[in-house]
Amino acid sequence: MPSSKPTPSSTPAPGEPAPPPIGPAPASSKPTPPEAPEVIWLRPERTGRGPRPTHSRDSIAAAAIGIADAEGLDAVSMRRVAAALGAGTMSLYNYVPKKEHLLDLMLDAVAGEYRLPLAPSGDVRADLVDLAHQQLGISRRHPWLPALLLVRPSIGPNALRYTDHFLAATAPTGLDGGARMEAMALFNGFVTQFAQYEQTAAAGAKWQAEMVGYLGQAAASGEFPHLAQAFATAGPPADPDRAFDRTLDRVISAILASAGDN
Repeated sequence: MPSSKPTPSSTPAPGEPAPPPIGPAPASSKPTPPEAPEVIWLRPERTGRGPRPTHSRDSIAAAAIGIADAEGLDAVSMRRVAAALGAGTMSLYNYVPKKEHLLDLMLDAVAGEYRLPLAPSGDVRADLVDLAHQQLGISRRHPWLPALLLVRPSIGPNALRYTDHFLAATAPTGLDGGARMEAMALFNGFVTQFAQYEQTAAAGAKWQAEMVGYLGQAAASGEFPHLAQAFATAGPPADPDRAFDRTLDRVISAILASAGDN
C-alpha cells in the first residue's frame, strides 16, 4: 500500500535554500601531497631543479663526524655543522631535514670505512675475524660510535654493503638467511659492547680499580665459592687486544656450532 505521507520534492520552492547533497562529499580536486619518507635514504639528495647544491650529504656528514670525534656526540648540532661548513643553519635543512637524519648520515659514513674484498675468502672464521678487527678499529677512531649504534642502528648504503658481505661470508655455514642475520646481530653486538666497555674502563680507571678490590674481598669472604675459584685461576688482567681476540673466537665458534646443529 502506498504511503500516506507526502514525498518531499527534490526541487526547492522559490526562495528556499537547496537541500544538502545526499551521500559522501565529493573528493577534493586537489590531490593530497604524499608524505615525505621518514628514512633519509628514500629521499632524493637533490631534485635536479635549480642551481647545483653548495653542499652534499657526504660533506655534511664529514663535518659532523669531525665535531663528534673532537668533542663528543653531544657537541654535534645543526648550528655547529653549519658553522664548520660556512653555511647558514637553516640552509642545512634543505639537505638534512632533522637531527636524526644527520645521525644516520654519520653512521653510514663511518660504515664506509670498511675495506671489503670483492668476495669472501671462503674461510668463515678468517673472514669474520677480519670484519671484527675492522669494526673495532672504526669504533676506536670514533669513540661516539658504539653508544649511538646501541640506540639508533641504521642501514644506509654502506651498511647494506657490509650486511651483504657478512651474509656472503657466512653462506658456507649452511645457515639460512634469517639465522645468518641473527648471527650478524650477535657478532656486531659483541664488538660494539666491547668497544664501549673499553671506553668506560679508560674513563673510570679509579672506579675500575675499586671494583676489582671489592670483588676480591667478596671472593675472599667464602660466601661465593665459584667467584673465588674464578679469581684464583684468572691470572693478571689481560691485554685488551688479547681479551678481544679470545672472546671473539668464542663468539665465532658459537656461530659455527649453531650451523652444525642446524
